[in-house]
Amino acid sequence: MSEAGDARAIRELFAAYAAGFDAADAAAVAMLFTFPLTIWQSGEGHVFADADALAGNVEAMIDVFDEAGIIFMVPEMREVFSAGDAAFASVHWRQEDPDHELLNEFVCQYFLVRQGDAWRIATVVNEAVES
Repeated sequence: MSEAGDARAIRELFAAYAAGFDAADAAAVAMLFTFPLTIWQSGEGHVFADADALAGNVEAMIDVFDEAGIIFMVPEMREVFSAGDAAFASVHWRQEDPDHELLNEFVCQYFLVRQGDAWRIATVVNEAVES
């Protein structure tokens, strides 16, 4: 696939990721990852061995989002670079209420791997947005 085709496929992956959270579908979100998966947040790495372990974590996040009034996850791709079966993506996320008012925002850096014809997320690094 061309770099432009890879970028399009990766954008579609993050649109599916947002749609999975918007629909509160932890299984749909978990299927976008490859395992073992490492998520770095606040300087601490968390390793998920399989989709079931990740889905449990995603369900807990969905509950927190519901309590905070977050209804929409809106991704904005900042950068994407692919080389062979590896890719890097930088995504700015907005979390919005039912009226699309901003409740939270953050940036994630993603390392992705191609598995067959699909891109999957292998590593995530969460970062706070600097004000």
